[in-house]
Amino acid sequence: MVVIDSEERIQRYTREGWWDNRTLIEIFLENASRNPERTAIVDPLNKEEITGLHPERIKYSDLMDKVDRLSSFFLKKGVKKDDVIVIQLPNIYELLAVYLAAWRVGAIISPIPMQWRTHELERVLAVTKASVYLSTRFKGFDYLDMIEDLRYQNPQLKHIFSLDQVRTAMAEEPVDNGIEAATQSLTGNDVAVIQWTSGTEKEPKACPMSHNNWGFLRFFYRNEHRGGIMEDGYVIMNPAPLVNMTGIAVGVVPWILVSGTFVLHHPFDPVLYFRQLIEEKVNFTLGVPAVVVAMLKHPNVDSFDLSSTRLFAQGSAPPPPWTFEEFRRRWGIESMNVWGQNEGTGLFSTPEVIPELEERARSFPWSRGIKEGDIPFFKAIDTKIVDPETGKEVLEPGSVGELCFKSPLTIPRYFNQPELTEKAFDPDGYFHTGDLFKIVDSKRIAFYDRLKDIIIRGGFNISSAEIEDIVKKSPLVADVAAVGYPDERLGERVCLFIVPTGSGNVSLDEVTNIMKENDVAKYKWPERVEIVDNIPRNPVGKAQKDVLRKKISR
Repeated sequence: MVVIDSEERIQRYTREGWWDNRTLIEIFLENASRNPERTAIVDPLNKEEITGLHPERIKYSDLMDKVDRLSSFFLKKGVKKDDVIVIQLPNIYELLAVYLAAWRVGAIISPIPMQWRTHELERVLAVTKASVYLSTRFKGFDYLDMIEDLRYQNPQLKHIFSLDQVRTAMAEEPVDNGIEAATQSLTGNDVAVIQWTSGTEKEPKACPMSHNNWGFLRFFYRNEHRGGIMEDGYVIMNPAPLVNMTGIAVGVVPWILVSGTFVLHHPFDPVLYFRQLIEEKVNFTLGVPAVVVAMLKHPNVDSFDLSSTRLFAQGSAPPPPWTFEEFRRRWGIESMNVWGQNEGTGLFSTPEVIPELEERARSFPWSRGIKEGDIPFFKAIDTKIVDPETGKEVLEPGSVGELCFKSPLTIPRYFNQPELTEKAFDPDGYFHTGDLFKIVDSKRIAFYDRLKDIIIRGGFNISSAEIEDIVKKSPLVADVAAVGYPDERLGERVCLFIVPTGSGNVSLDEVTNIMKENDVAKYKWPERVEIVDNIPRNPVGKAQKDVLRKKISR
């Protein structure tokens, strides 16, 4: 049994009622049996273009049957409780079927972005000791060929399954009665998902989320709980990849909890996104601020019928307050501000907790200001804001400090990475987020800046240290510093400040070749190079990134 929580933490959150020891697959099966004819999943409109397969609409009864057959296939192949399945698939219904089938046999799912290549995958396999890898061919790239190059370095990797095998199993595999016992062996404390995050570290960090972690979100999503934002059967569309906190916590989990209809989208295409919003009568969706601004400034915006949409969440960057006002004015849509990380942090500004639109766009409820009788979800969150230099807690309005976080949603440690755990978690169990927040007043806090040295491109965190470490290997480079520079569509892109060796020069094409040679995910590739005589550093040798960012702005 893979349980990463301490007995003390399990007892506390169970005693307080935040954890109920129910698994996501248990909740799914119960809801699916209750709503067999309801549409469970709608494939992306461009599924044929990206995978060669026709898009489908799957109702709950059919999905249950497919999941049982796929689970039986896994059992026949020897996939068992606590095995880790690394999966690399786009947002198609088969991805969700694999999630559910993995949990049906008690396994752990570890989804990774389609952009990741050998550089990232070899570390994922080393940390998880995964016994299964599952992928396909996508946009001209064969992921199954890629994994073959790593197979002999990872003798624990017993199975490589293709999307074709998954689809055949879902259609033809006889149902094995043993899946019931496998499902019942699972507990809420077992790890459900290992998701990955990048921060200041050179290697991706493995975040193990238990079924109880995810189940805590019922207090936020189900309207049977005070402050719950969704009704039974909500139509949900989250265009983010279903591989991390954005896609899972604001997509997969609410879909399961409210027995909703999940409209899938991938890769992001604004025209298809708007079309799906309208045609599928989506009730809840999420978008980055740049997408929202583009939507509201679209020349045909007056013809958009978003009358079915009730709540629009914005995340990954602070949303412009005018977008909240425009959604309400045009369609009566309420907006929500979201901040979170793959470690299981999450702040949400909802209409009920912060009614005023401008305040909702700019700030979040502070758990210290939650009183008895307030919305339950927020009462379970423990936060403190500390001075990053002294480590002392700050409390005065106007003060700025690092947000430290623990809750029934938050992981207690990284998976098989004790050194990274020691850096990120304090002795009291608080996760140090690396984000600076400002205390607005006794009830609200607001994002201020990033303390960690990361670049956020299109919602993906990129470690500056990782990029610098790769580029430093080149004999052309004497010194290097990676920083983000503003981009209206993606938020940020990667810029390298390079000190060349000798009197030579280093072009962007040469940097691109370095990335290719190291088989690095393409979204991490630098898109701008600045040649400098030296990298400004402080007395202890740390690159002064603020100086470099100002240089870009000039």
